[in-house]
Amino acid sequence: MKDIAKALTVDVRNGLPDELLELLRKYPRGQWANDPRLHGLAEGWLQRHNLFRELSVLTGGMTADLREGRMSPTTFLPLFQRRMGLLLGELDRHHHVEDDYYFPTFAAASPKLQKGFDILDNDHGVIHGAIHSLGAASRELIATLSGEVSGRDGDALRVAERLTGEIEGFDRTLLRHLDDEEDLIIPLILERARDDPNFR
Repeated sequence: MKDIAKALTVDVRNGLPDELLELLRKYPRGQWANDPRLHGLAEGWLQRHNLFRELSVLTGGMTADLREGRMSPTTFLPLFQRRMGLLLGELDRHHHVEDDYYFPTFAAASPKLQKGFDILDNDHGVIHGAIHSLGAASRELIATLSGEVSGRDGDALRVAERLTGEIEGFDRTLLRHLDDEEDLIIPLILERARDDPNFR
């Protein structure tokens, strides 16, 4: 985890510093879908991020539904286990690939963006702490609900309420990180692909 200024941490900032967004101004987000260079690496990156966004919203929504009595524990349990497991597991794998391969490769290709990759690396450290916390809270809810379904007493409402708060915080952090990562990386891929068609 890189050491960065407090103002640039994922839970504080409102976007990347202006000096890191030169390529975003050249390749604005609204034009990405129509850019033929989006196919390949950039398109796969966005699809992965959209999966994380979708799973985060789904797990948060269904936890709120459970807490409000709109979803039964027996319906909730298998769906939640599958979706939360997929979200946390895939996010962890995705970040390892970025940390070990993509971030160093991209930083070497564009050294002036190194500060941006340091920011994203710091984000990963924060998000991995949140993954651990969210995983523990999820296991607690699953155990509590499993006990209630099998007739043992538990306090699912209390645990679901705490988990809903954790998911909301996680979602805010994750969305800030995903948006900023895309703003840094997708324009870089589009720029490099302009000069090197194999860079995708």
